[in-house]
Order: sequence, then C-alpha cells, then structure tokens
Amino acid sequence: MRPSGRNLSQMRPISIETGVMRHAEGSCLIKCGDTHVLCTATIEDNPPRFLKGSGLGWVTAEYGMLPRATNTRNRREAAQGKQSGRTQEIQRLIGRSLRAGIDRSALGERQISIDCDVIQADGGTRCASITGGWVALRLAVNKLLKAGVLNSDPIVDHVAAVSCGIYGGQPLLDLDYAEDSEAGTDGNFVLTRAGRLIEVQMSAEGATFSRDEMSQLLDLAEAGMADLVAAQKAAVA
Repeated sequence: MRPSGRNLSQMRPISIETGVMRHAEGSCLIKCGDTHVLCTATIEDNPPRFLKGSGLGWVTAEYGMLPRATNTRNRREAAQGKQSGRTQEIQRLIGRSLRAGIDRSALGERQISIDCDVIQADGGTRCASITGGWVALRLAVNKLLKAGVLNSDPIVDHVAAVSCGIYGGQPLLDLDYAEDSEAGTDGNFVLTRAGRLIEVQMSAEGATFSRDEMSQLLDLAEAGMADLVAAQKAAVA
C-alpha cells in the first residue's frame, strides 16, 4: 500500500486553471495532488543574441520555489545572491523539454520565457512545471496565431512529464514527497503525446535497478501521459 493509498499505477488528481495572471500572454495554475505550480509565458520580440539573423525562435524557462512551499522555510535564493545548482538544473530541463515540442523556424525570431513558481511542493515539482509550462506556452502561441503574427502553428505536439520510482520494491507512478524521499530508484520522464521520449532522468537513490525495472517505470510513465495530456487538452480547449 502506498502512503497516499493510491494504486501503484494511479496518478494524483490533476487540475489546470488557466488565465490566472492578468498581464502574462499565457498562464495557468497546475495542481498535481498537493504540488501546486504557477506557470506564466511571456512573449519577447527579440531572440537571444546568439540567434540574431538565424530565423529561429527560442523558448527558455526560469524556476523558483516560494519560501514556505515546503514544510520548513527556505530562504529566497535572491537573498542569498545566487541560484542553487538544483534550481539551475531544473530550469534548464524545463527549457529543453518545451523546446523539443516546437518548430523554432515557425516561431520566428522571438523568445517565449516560461516562469514556473512553486507555491506548494509535495514531490514532482519539475514534472508539474513542464506539464503546466506547456499549457502557458500553448496559450501564448494561440495569441500570436490569433493576431496573425504567425503563419503556422509552431507547436508540434504536447509535452508533459511525470515521475516514477521504485518504492518498497514496487514500481510506482507519480511519486509524492513521502514516496520520493524513500524511493530506492527515482526517475523523471518527459514525453510527447505521441510517446516520443524527450528526456529520462533516472538514478539509484538507495538500490540499483535492472533494465527490466527501468522498462516497467517507462511503461508507467507512458500510461500517466494519457491523464496529463487529457488535462492539458481540457485546459486549452
């Protein structure tokens, strides 16, 4: 039995509320169980300097966690004068993942910045950020299409992410904090709606894992994608 009482292959409840930020071109509040992340998209007409004249667009991301998103207060990274290595790694993952789902030529020479702010954390914050970040990106691109700024849709597929792991010797889908903190193996899977892999992060946290166990976790992630994509579709409909 999981600490949450869920079945081994059961996702946490997912909800995505859009239009939660007045000024952002795209925004949503995604809730995956008790993990809540505010995602916004900002359109900038100028691409990064290294893309000037290339005809290609760019999607980047920033990630942060509010001081009381967890059970104890964490100091704001701005107050410490630098971002932690964990924060930098997560925001790079979000950016890479979302760029994999767009045609940068169709986007044109502009940048869309995705900001992901964790309001409450209970495991899987990077996965929720990717899933919600895609919704914010989709809404921002919709505005460009409606305004006639873009000739074709640069978004080629849904992008979402989910965590899976081995807890108590059992492969589990969508780990919450109680499971993640005790898991022998922990993995994050980023996929497209078509089932194409964008990134897989797996590590032995307390016990090594076999190739067969890795395949079981991937099977769970693919099953979980159906729920995530359904939530994304409902949010942007």
